[in-house]
Amino acid sequence: MTKSKDTESYTLREHIHEIIFEADTPLGKLFDVVLLVTIVVSILSVILESVAEINRQYGHILRVLEWVITILFSIEYVLRIYAVRRPMKYIFSFYGLIDFLSLIPTYLSLFFSGTHYLAVLRSLRLLRIFRIFKLARYLGESAELLDALRRSRIKITVFLVSVVTLSLIIGSVMYVVEGPENNFSSIPMSMYWAIVTLTTVGYGDIAPVTQLGKTLASIVMLMGYGIIAVPTGIVTSELTAAQKELKVNTIACPSCSEEGHDDDAIHCKYCGFVL
Repeated sequence: MTKSKDTESYTLREHIHEIIFEADTPLGKLFDVVLLVTIVVSILSVILESVAEINRQYGHILRVLEWVITILFSIEYVLRIYAVRRPMKYIFSFYGLIDFLSLIPTYLSLFFSGTHYLAVLRSLRLLRIFRIFKLARYLGESAELLDALRRSRIKITVFLVSVVTLSLIIGSVMYVVEGPENNFSSIPMSMYWAIVTLTTVGYGDIAPVTQLGKTLASIVMLMGYGIIAVPTGIVTSELTAAQKELKVNTIACPSCSEEGHDDDAIHCKYCGFVL
């Protein structure tokens, strides 16, 4: 009897997994399309609620709609956790974190006013559209881009540390050259100016006044053009090295819910579970 119940539970879990995580079955595709439509409706309701006139007339209806959608998403999130064999793997995966973050703003609005507007984070869930409609070309390109970013993360980290160090040095020098009398009131404030200048944003709220400060600012601006090109070059080189024909499908591993397997794959390349 117990074995029969375990079999029924196992079959139910597989069925839920097939509907929620797979996009190759009719029910799975229908579920994902309905999910996308619901996400769009949710985002539109949040946007419309921020308009004063609409909020005055239909604010109550929009808030009720938002709570209904949030509850539905909460049930879906719980079902996703139930459907996978390794729940923690899904919870801390990219899509798992996005699904969780899309729920939090509405619940936080019970304690902090206005946080429900952050529900627009649900727009990130629309990334599933490439998987749902089998846009294999986009799946392949996105997988290649993510792989290039992953392989260049160490170089980019070193680059960012170098930029922070450079900003610290430049900010300290500008603090000495300009001083508090010219709005460079502290080293952190001077570092802020250095970062804004290096990135060529140039807000203009703080600017050097002395001739030496202007000369240094000119050098920093020129350096900024070169610095901007560095991360682009790093990622581009990795993309060039990674260019190959990728066979990507929409199969999700029942154990860890990871995607991006080869068409002829028998086992999950992430956890080894049978696909």
